[in-house]
Amino acid sequence: MCEAFVTLATNDEYACGALVLAHSLRQVKTTKKIACLVTKQVSKQILDIANSVFDHVELVDVLDSKDEMNLALLSRPDLGVTFTKLHCWRLIQYTKAVFMDADTLVLKNVDDLFEREELSAAPDPGWPDCFNSGVFVFKPSLETYKQLLHFAVNRGSFDGGDQGLLNIFFSDWATRDIRLHLPFVYNVISQAFYSYPPAFIHFRSQIRVIHFIGAEKPWHYGLDKFGQVIIHDLTNVGNPQFLQHWWNLFMTHVHPRLTPGESDFVGKLAQIEISHPDPEVSDESERQMAWERGQMDYMGLDSFEKIQSLLESKIKK
Repeated sequence: MCEAFVTLATNDEYACGALVLAHSLRQVKTTKKIACLVTKQVSKQILDIANSVFDHVELVDVLDSKDEMNLALLSRPDLGVTFTKLHCWRLIQYTKAVFMDADTLVLKNVDDLFEREELSAAPDPGWPDCFNSGVFVFKPSLETYKQLLHFAVNRGSFDGGDQGLLNIFFSDWATRDIRLHLPFVYNVISQAFYSYPPAFIHFRSQIRVIHFIGAEKPWHYGLDKFGQVIIHDLTNVGNPQFLQHWWNLFMTHVHPRLTPGESDFVGKLAQIEISHPDPEVSDESERQMAWERGQMDYMGLDSFEKIQSLLESKIKK
């Protein structure tokens, strides 16, 4: 039985997000495969990196006239991006899969999601009777894929995207079985930090997946010379620590492999330089995230001797 996490990259920007997502899954020691659907808008440089990071990369084309199942969509070009996500149901080499948007970030191991059935997802805070399609459990099936395609062409989506379409198709999600409702900690959107601060403070250590929804994505921010994220407006960020964690993963695992090349976006990222890195500052958010995952460095910075020494120095002051 082969199971996988699946994501989608429709251009270089989302491909960089997908790469960070993959590394976040590896960091929490997932035992599952990691797959990525990509479109031809992804440059060769990024595609080469993706092929070395993901267990499986599959090129999908929204309007491929050679695929008769896609022909019906020629009359509905507005559904192009929506349809691209539906390709995940074609990955029948996997018995079960978890789809994760490329703007999500895993903080704790979520392999237990594979114990859930299709279609398991977390409620969308904007309308809790609908699920958020940024993270969901599904069972690959060509039959389901064909049904979704037919449904997309004939019914469309009430919000113009995949979330509206999937919520209509799986219309009984809200009432059929409570076990299909994932806890919110599996798909925490950034705005939730402001809508209910006491809950965020109380449940923060339990958060497993952060979802950077909205127009401003992690890769749209910059870094200062110390490697810290430059944030001018906290409204769309949520908690800066999670954004910093995203960038730390990017700078460690993705940035070293970039060269100025095929797209302006990649070129700008490749030119990022941290001239005076401060290990104590840049590592602090990573260390706190490790603590929240229960991964203390008892032989190093978190050893009893180190903590005792720190306490004594504070007391003397």
